[in-house]
Amino acid sequence: MTATENLPPHAIRRVRHETRRRRLEVAEANLITPRMKRIVLSGDMDGFVSLGADDHIKLFFAAADGTAQMRDFTPRAYDVAAGTLTVDFALHEAGPAAEWATAAKVGDMLDLGGPRGSAVVPHDFDWYWLVGDETALPAIGRFVEELPPGAKVTTAVAIADAGERQSFATKADWTALWAERDTAGADDTAALLALLDARPFPAGDGYIFVAAESSVARAIRARLLERGHPRAQMKAAGYWTRGLADAHERIED
Repeated sequence: MTATENLPPHAIRRVRHETRRRRLEVAEANLITPRMKRIVLSGDMDGFVSLGADDHIKLFFAAADGTAQMRDFTPRAYDVAAGTLTVDFALHEAGPAAEWATAAKVGDMLDLGGPRGSAVVPHDFDWYWLVGDETALPAIGRFVEELPPGAKVTTAVAIADAGERQSFATKADWTALWAERDTAGADDTAALLALLDARPFPAGDGYIFVAAESSVARAIRARLLERGHPRAQMKAAGYWTRGLADAHERIED
């Protein structure tokens, strides 16, 4: 019997990885929406492991003073045998990552490290809710695409406008909800809560993932806990914090 088979139902498995720094080359660079750019990197991917849809790698961007600035990003997809790694960049605000991605072209180089570990969410839940803003779409998209056929998953995502909607290739039973700021207003907390409050929790045991600006993620987590969802079956993360650079945090009590 394997270690995974010994786990109780709904157990989230945490796995540590050996890490190394890699220097990869841009093989493809294309806008998938007006504000989201997909970069396919190519090179030595030997030993690269990413087992969780919301894993994070460190990307290194050169600053004007010659130092490197690090930012966390989700591996949207990867293929060790083909030597490719796909990263989606939300071009939502100024900063070294958005500036690099905006200008990125085939042949450019990028250094990265990680992921250091994975939180592997099992596919045995009765339903899944995935909530966030544009910065969470890479993790949400990967999560939806990796779910097995028939898995019930609802996504609720705050985006600038209808042009930022994405589609995912999935065999899951996927319901997509969008809060578009050009019609719903700029308050992501209010817009996302309006989507969620209108929906009762489905029957059975569910897993909820929330990732957005820190105050938004914290407010959504609090509301879902108030509604009675178990803490152990939810993860909330601040993927960014308004006014701060590289502020990624796990939202906990």
